[in-house]
Amino acid sequence: MILADKIVENRKKNGWSQEELAEKLGVSRQSVSKWESAQAVPDLKKILQLSELFGVTTDYLVKDELEEAPAQEVAPVDNGIEETTRTVTMEEAASFLKYNETASRMISTGVMICILSPVILILLGGLAEQERIPLGTAMAEAAGTALLLIMIAAAVGIFIREGMRGKKYEYLESLMIDTEYGVDGMVKERRDAYAETHSRRLIIGVMLCIISAVPILGVYATHYTNNSDLFPLLCTALLLIMCAAGVKLIVLTCIRQGGFDRLLEEGDYTRLEKKAGKYDGVYWAIATAVYLIWSFTTMNWQFTWIVWPIAGVLFAAYREIMKAIVRAR
Repeated sequence: MILADKIVENRKKNGWSQEELAEKLGVSRQSVSKWESAQAVPDLKKILQLSELFGVTTDYLVKDELEEAPAQEVAPVDNGIEETTRTVTMEEAASFLKYNETASRMISTGVMICILSPVILILLGGLAEQERIPLGTAMAEAAGTALLLIMIAAAVGIFIREGMRGKKYEYLESLMIDTEYGVDGMVKERRDAYAETHSRRLIIGVMLCIISAVPILGVYATHYTNNSDLFPLLCTALLLIMCAAGVKLIVLTCIRQGGFDRLLEEGDYTRLEKKAGKYDGVYWAIATAVYLIWSFTTMNWQFTWIVWPIAGVLFAAYREIMKAIVRAR
C-alpha cells in the first residue's frame, strides 16, 4: 500500500474530511488532495505530523511493504459516529456511479414535473373564466386538477422507483466506508472530468430560478397599459416553467456531484455529515407537505413555489444545528 492510500485510509478511520485534515496540518485542502491522489508527497515535517495525528509510525507511512499498522498504534478519534465500516470494490463503485447518473436525470425530471403540474390548471381555469375556451369554469378547473394529480402521481412514481433501485447503495450514506486500491483515483478522475459541467449547470440553474420572477414583474409593470387578461396567465405559466427548468438543472447536477462525494466521503458525505443527515428525509417530507397543503388550500400556485428556495436556505441552518448536536455527543 502506497503512502497516498495510507493517508486516505487513516483520514477516513478518524472521520475527517480533507478540509479537516488540512486544517490540523496547517496546509490547504488542495495539498491533501494531491497527497491522496499521489500527485505530490508531503515533506518530512508533515509526515511526522501525520504519524502523530494517525497514531502510527513513520515507518508504516513511508514503507510501501508495510500494509497494516500494528493494532495498538492506531488511535482513531472518538467522534460519536458508529465504527461499522464497509469496503467498496471497484465494481461496486462503478455500478453506483452508473446508477447515480441515471437517477440524477430521473429524480430531477420528477421534481420538474411537480413544479410544472399546476401550469395546465392555471391556464385552463383562467381561459375558461375569460370564456376563451368552450369549457365552463368548474369543468376547466376539474380537468386541470385531474391533470395536476396525474403529473404529481407520475413524479411520485419516479421517486419511489429510483428509491427502490438505489436501496442497495444506502450504506454509502449511513456507514463509514473503505475503498479498494484504485477506487479513489477512478472516482476523482470522473469527478474532475465532470467539474466544468457541474459548475455550468449549477450557474444556469440558479440564474433561471432568480430571473423566473421577471414575468411577474412584467405583469405589474404593464398593469395599466396592457388590456389583455391573458397576459398575467402566460406570465405565471412562464414563471413556473423557468423555475422548473432551473430546479431541474440544480437537482440533476447536485445528485451527480453527490455521487462522487459519497464514494470519497467528502462534501455533504463526510462521516460527520452522515450522522447529521440522519433525518434529512423527514425535513424534506415536511417541506413537501407544507407546499402541497398551502397550494391546495389557497390555489395560489403562482406564489407557493417560494416554499422551495426558503426550504433550501433553512436546510443549511438545519444541517449546522444537527452537526453541532452530533459533535456535542
